[in-house]
Amino acid sequence: MSDYDRNVAGRFNPSVARSQAAIDQGLRTYMLSVYNYMALGLAITGAAALGIYLLSVTTDPSQAAGRVAGGIMLTQFGYALFVSPLKWVVMFAPLAAVFFLSFRIERMSVSAAQITFWVYAALVGTSLSTIFLVYTHESIVRVFFITAASFGALSLYGYTTKKDLSGMGSFLMMGLFGIIIASLVNIFLGSTMLQFIVSVVGVLVFAGLTAYDTQRIKEMYFVGDDGSVMGKKAIMGALSLYLDFINMFMMLLQLFGNRNN
Repeated sequence: MSDYDRNVAGRFNPSVARSQAAIDQGLRTYMLSVYNYMALGLAITGAAALGIYLLSVTTDPSQAAGRVAGGIMLTQFGYALFVSPLKWVVMFAPLAAVFFLSFRIERMSVSAAQITFWVYAALVGTSLSTIFLVYTHESIVRVFFITAASFGALSLYGYTTKKDLSGMGSFLMMGLFGIIIASLVNIFLGSTMLQFIVSVVGVLVFAGLTAYDTQRIKEMYFVGDDGSVMGKKAIMGALSLYLDFINMFMMLLQLFGNRNN
């Protein structure tokens, strides 16, 4: 009975209520920072992709350095970026940047981590600019909004659910490694069926990762963290959700995007 009385007293203790309110407000501020970083990263990626594409194509044959599938004419800049050996630098630069951020984040200041994240997002945009050469612009926009709606619903579920999603983590990581291996193999096989399977499985894996990562990022919050630690946590959380969004978008684009004739 005495235990019951203490529980009731604690539940209605004004100082306890204020402490819980402070934690809730701090958590909301932290998660808002995560989503703001992610949204700005996506905006930078989109702007970089579109800007690079516009600089890379031309309708003037006298300025064209070459053509790609669909008869699209490339400028000297576009030819260097997408056809010359420089394309390998464009392809692997984002990977180098994300590894640099992941392994150096503890020794970086918050501002340096922010700048690295923005640079990474721009590099991803440069790499993804090729989608404008492959898919129609209408289908790119359509798939983007499908991805945004799906991501929002899945992330909301991960944030609000009381179910522990940590058990999903190992299975999702196994699925992710399977996707990477199958994609590398398909570079040499060129199988449309294998690509279809990879895309379908990829959508499921990154859908699960969106909910899982959201819950994991939420649980990373600790009210005792100082501003620097909290800022770095927010940036790394944004990076995880950014990667989930970009990869889910690419998988859906491969499934539902309309290719240029």
